Amino acid sequence: MDYLKIGKATELTGQDKRLYRLLEILPGFLSWGTLFILLVGSYFKPVWVAYFIIAFDVYWLLLVLYLGLYLLASFRKLKGNIKIDWQKKCEELTVSPFCYFDPDAPRSKKKELAGNCLAKKGMAWPDIIHLIIFPTYNESLEVIRSSFQGLVSDGYPLEKMIVVLAIEGRAGRPAEERAEAIKQEFGPKFRNFLITIHPDIIGELKGKGANQAWAGRKVKEEIVDKENLSYDKILVSVFDIDTVVQPGYFFCLTYKFLTVSAPYRASYQPVPVYNNNIWQSSFFARVAASSNTFWQMMQQMRHEKLATYSSHSMTWRALADINFWSTTMVSEDSRIFWHCLLYYQGDYRVEPLYFPVSMDVTMDETAKQTAKSLYKQQRRWGWGVENIPYLIFNTVKKWKELPKRKIIGRILVQLYGFHSWATNALIIAVIGWMPMVLGGDRFNATVLSSNLPLITRTLMIFAMVGLAVSAIISTLLLPPRPPRYGWYKNIVMVLQWLVLPFSIIIFGAIPGLEAQTRLMLGKYMGFSVTPKSRGD
Repeated sequence: MDYLKIGKATELTGQDKRLYRLLEILPGFLSWGTLFILLVGSYFKPVWVAYFIIAFDVYWLLLVLYLGLYLLASFRKLKGNIKIDWQKKCEELTVSPFCYFDPDAPRSKKKELAGNCLAKKGMAWPDIIHLIIFPTYNESLEVIRSSFQGLVSDGYPLEKMIVVLAIEGRAGRPAEERAEAIKQEFGPKFRNFLITIHPDIIGELKGKGANQAWAGRKVKEEIVDKENLSYDKILVSVFDIDTVVQPGYFFCLTYKFLTVSAPYRASYQPVPVYNNNIWQSSFFARVAASSNTFWQMMQQMRHEKLATYSSHSMTWRALADINFWSTTMVSEDSRIFWHCLLYYQGDYRVEPLYFPVSMDVTMDETAKQTAKSLYKQQRRWGWGVENIPYLIFNTVKKWKELPKRKIIGRILVQLYGFHSWATNALIIAVIGWMPMVLGGDRFNATVLSSNLPLITRTLMIFAMVGLAVSAIISTLLLPPRPPRYGWYKNIVMVLQWLVLPFSIIIFGAIPGLEAQTRLMLGKYMGFSVTPKSRGD
């Protein structure tokens, strides 16, 4: 059985099913166990918990400062990369190629890897064909058109682009009409333009992954194999339908591909910046979206923790090797990385591009509906926790084949990340007060009782430095203000960050904890489509 295709415990039998089921319980058990122990401890051992809370607040403060430095460094790189003429750099490779090596490689191999890149082997940027896949369900023609206009405006030769608009059959005739309208307007501009219609197939999860996999196989059959295109000269970018590339993206991607070592053992990750409708969207949705952008920017600086997310690029060679995306996963964007990491026995990574792509902030018809949709989006992102049992289970099955230290490190990073997502904000905002609430006279009579609120408040005030940095950088990333909005809107864009302490609980910890609880109970989630709207 190919365990790398497994999506959940119900796809297994016998002992394998029991093991996988225990691993699905693990993340939620750890999160709920942490909160439960601290709550019970607040009653029986309030002093111990109070000391823990103070230590945790200090840790939180140091973490905020530490990540703030990463955010500033990443922002500097991103702004610098936007200014670079990537087409010129690609053209210069034919004259004086310069190649990077994998910083994680052993020292003895770095010299070897430094010369092991495609530019030094004679491959030039005109050899590269870009395959772009846009999965869509019921998004408007306006949203789809803006993404295609982004491709046209990018600057990369359109005759080097194969573009696929992958629609869902269940979306009906309106989706087909939108696809035909896009084909009429943009189809002739590209090397190839293909519309694929994904049917409902028994055993597949109704979501983006199954649609992408169907589209990928159609491209293989109708274009790549039929025209005998080289698998080694195709880069695949799978974009959410609201993704608008910034000019220079495909030259930047091409340059990176040609100049890194082991380019076929890497995915390539841009930074998602939610600018398409940021001026029109609700303030709480903007804060949640910008927070996600900042997290992705910080992860780009910590490449050992980076996994693929949302819109990203990879090689056709790797995609064909693993037989395309999973058709049973909600978090197909990150699963493709974990699949490749295990398939190539640990020899796979994500290369950060430090280059933005613009996407939509969650926006529905009313603020109430937007809040509901945003919560569902965050819960779906939190459902990425489904990759933890997948990763541990396959590590056990392939134990002798994998680099143990690297894979165990990856597992621990994932466990820590999802545990922190679900618990950190709740520990600070709720559990931190429990020793005083539940500790009774035994605790409230102590000096520590009167000092705990003061210490916590002081540490959190210092942690506000991170909030200030976030407000400044979010303002610097804003697109030009539409004429219909006055100067006051810029002030709102700064003041909105005051809701961050509430946002990370309502649209962070709670949906993250719910996702882990659902997985723990075997209440598997389906794929919920986030509404895309540009508004007025």
